[in-house]
Amino acid sequence: MKISQLLVDAYGCSADLNDDGFLLDLVERAAEAARSHVVERLVHRYPKEGVTVILILAETHLSIHTWPEHGYAAVDVFICGDGRDPHAAWAVIKEGLRPASFEEKEIYRTIGRKGEVKP
Repeated sequence: MKISQLLVDAYGCSADLNDDGFLLDLVERAAEAARSHVVERLVHRYPKEGVTVILILAETHLSIHTWPEHGYAAVDVFICGDGRDPHAAWAVIKEGLRPASFEEKEIYRTIGRKGEVKP
């Protein structure tokens, strides 16, 4: 089984990073694009600025944390299962956030003994 975690730092986002409804819709569309299934939703709006949206997926989780005052969003797409694509999820989120730049890092996880599962 392929287990992949995509971590993205998005800088200079031109989307409204305080709009929790927009962000929830965005990550739900991203989960659909990744061929994942939403089990539970959590949205937290911070007192001054910033939003955290976490989707618990049947295939792990997808989250976004925003710092509007810096135009920054941290995205985590952690998906397991053949046929699931974290990059498809990021493509949807990237289109919505419209970052000026971003850095991504992909981590492959293994179940069982080290080296048993290959990406």
